[in-house]
Amino acid sequence: MLWWSRCRAALPRRGARAHPRSLQARCPPAHIHCSSVPARKHGDFFRDLENEFAKFKQKAKEALPGSDWSPVHQTAGLPPEWADIVIIGGGIVGWSTAYWLKKKEAIREGVRVVVVERDPAYSRASTVLSVGGIRHQFSLPENIHLSMESAHFLRNIQEHLNVVNEDPVDVQFNPSGYLLLAGKEQSDIMAENYRIQRNEGAAVTLLTPQQLQRKFPWINTEGVALASYGLENEGWFDPWLLLNAFRRKAISMGVYPCHGEVVGFQHSTREMETDEGTTVSLKRIHHAIVQMPNSAECQPVKCALLVNAAGAWSSKVAEMIGIGNGPEGTLQGTKLPVEPRKRYVYVFHSPDGPGLDCPMLIDYTGAYFRREGLGGNYVGGLSPAEEEEPDSSNLEVNYEYFHEQIWPKLAQRVPAFQSLKLKSAWAGYYDYNTFDQNAVIGFHQLVTNMVFATGFSGHGLQQSPAVGRAVAELILDGRFKTLDLSAFDFIRFYKGTKLLENNIV
Repeated sequence: MLWWSRCRAALPRRGARAHPRSLQARCPPAHIHCSSVPARKHGDFFRDLENEFAKFKQKAKEALPGSDWSPVHQTAGLPPEWADIVIIGGGIVGWSTAYWLKKKEAIREGVRVVVVERDPAYSRASTVLSVGGIRHQFSLPENIHLSMESAHFLRNIQEHLNVVNEDPVDVQFNPSGYLLLAGKEQSDIMAENYRIQRNEGAAVTLLTPQQLQRKFPWINTEGVALASYGLENEGWFDPWLLLNAFRRKAISMGVYPCHGEVVGFQHSTREMETDEGTTVSLKRIHHAIVQMPNSAECQPVKCALLVNAAGAWSSKVAEMIGIGNGPEGTLQGTKLPVEPRKRYVYVFHSPDGPGLDCPMLIDYTGAYFRREGLGGNYVGGLSPAEEEEPDSSNLEVNYEYFHEQIWPKLAQRVPAFQSLKLKSAWAGYYDYNTFDQNAVIGFHQLVTNMVFATGFSGHGLQQSPAVGRAVAELILDGRFKTLDLSAFDFIRFYKGTKLLENNIV
């Protein structure tokens, strides 16, 4: 195949010296055998074998009526023994990637995809614990286009995620826009961000304090120097409904879901020498070891490629294969700088608060809120300062944080919130990139068949449809096609080149 000949040509011969840049190449490293006729016959053989095996078990059970005995013990939910691609992480990014891989496969069942999800109930999943916002108001063109592509996907969601004989997909998108407020110190940055957003095609507008007051009379404009408002394709939707739609569609297309946890890898290592005389180790994963829930039983899954979409725990997955375990200052010693950061979301009631014209408002203090339904309920929060980060070992909520840090800011900006009542709250995790708070997308340079799709720092949900497509393109086409996301490559951590986003919430 084309990818194999390209990959072989990119690798130095045994004993030859490798140029350092060759270690940073993104050639598809022997990752997948899709589209081959023999592979399809192989799959047909095992499918027929499984059907015959099921018939055998049924006949054996019928011979012993009233008994629950089975002639052969099988652990429910075991993954298949082999797959072309194993996706680690059953959140929105993982299932979006699975969908796009099947969408792009050259022939039906040409790519065997397994999604390993540790928490199929999603009780601790970042996806369903988010506030579900989508916005175009970023400062990096890549982030702007990711959200624009995702908004286009949501507008045409029936064409993508509808399943025959199932109810139509409705993620309850509320296009009320985002409203960002800037004080005097932030106004120049907001104006520059606006220029970038308009150049990239985003429908946003700037409002003076007077215009802001006329459009949203319930806002106290004190301290506001400028506001930025999204005119279309911004707002919020139900995260659970989108996740479930991706999952349901991907499974209908042949993706294998697996309840378990990847606890290790079997891999091979090849030593290479750079032009500077430095020896580096190239690793290739051959099996992902999946431990079954509430059991010591493990199932090795032979695979050609893995996608690390484990979110807040993706760095632990990277460490299992030795990423970051080399000498400090080397590519081998460069860690994946992603860790779980706990964020609180509070639900409060204010009968006299903003009505249907209420957007997702983000104050320059960092406090934010949006309307939740039509009964005077709202959700909101505030990302803490670095020195105030809460303990991320649990999902307990600090209610005092709302009363001491958030409520005063909300009440100052919206006078009607002075008499609000806190109803409930929850906590969720960001897959927080401590380096520059932006995504990590692409192959690792030294673990040749691991692809990253993590580190979104709160933007993963809204960017997931476009990210899944980009990762599928990188794997199956050997390059990004729809959007160039090469700036999110892992190599920037080694080089120390930060990709800074001004609009972090």
